[in-house]
Amino acid sequence: MHIHNHNRETNSLSTAFIVGTLLNLIFVIVEGGAGFMSNSMGLLSDAGHNLSDTVSLLLAWLAFGLAKKTANKRFTYGYGKSTILASLINACILLVAIGMIVVESIRKFSNPQPVDGNTIIWVAAIGIVINFATALLFMKDRKKDLNIKGAFLHMTMDALVSLGVVISGIVIKYTGWTVIDPIIGLVIAVIIFISTWNLLKESLRLSLDAVPESIDVDEIEKEILAVNGVTGIHHIHIWALGTSKNAITIHVAVCDVADGERIKSDLRHLLAEHNIAHATIEIEPSDHACEECDCHI
Repeated sequence: MHIHNHNRETNSLSTAFIVGTLLNLIFVIVEGGAGFMSNSMGLLSDAGHNLSDTVSLLLAWLAFGLAKKTANKRFTYGYGKSTILASLINACILLVAIGMIVVESIRKFSNPQPVDGNTIIWVAAIGIVINFATALLFMKDRKKDLNIKGAFLHMTMDALVSLGVVISGIVIKYTGWTVIDPIIGLVIAVIIFISTWNLLKESLRLSLDAVPESIDVDEIEKEILAVNGVTGIHHIHIWALGTSKNAITIHVAVCDVADGERIKSDLRHLLAEHNIAHATIEIEPSDHACEECDCHI
């Protein structure tokens, strides 16, 4: 049943990446063409931003596929780390997109250009629908995997960007106040940066084999020490095998090494509850005499 559910979830995510990538690629072509025809730098810059996010989706999709490949003699842990690398690249792409938006917005302050407000409104409105629909494809699983969270953030931020473009189009159409365009652009850039910062920070942490933010080491140590027969722990290392898989190595001191298999089994169940599925546990005798330990045996 678990395997069936996992396969169904994997197929669902693969479909989400395919649909999301195709929808956004088509929209980039349409928005870019509309930008040229209407002389709208707002639409052109948004099309460039959407193109960068389409590339990010492709990277995430590629990493998602690599993560499913089985381990081999060259990659004994499999290809799960590719999802962390894709997440880091996605965050960097978002930062580049922010820079593009800021530069274009500043340029527009000094060099405003007449644009077709109606074209901006309708094309950007289509962008809201497409980006929001794509974000919904990833919303359910965004907390399970950092890469999927990155895809969700990309699409959500794109919907906000398109909303900003719609607002600027409405203002320009009815007031002729073209300066609203760069103002909206700068506001959107700030919003994207705030959302991107955590993604970038966690991607860098995982790239350096830091403990994932979702894992509380102190709580895990406390629960391990509470397991019957355990008297101490040391050499504990926790790191991410990918954006959704974690591993641990740990030395566990026990009163009776003959009870080691039962303790290992208890610890693996405990660690699985903390989303640590790959555990290497070394059992060793306690430094204290058993009668001095609370062994309960």
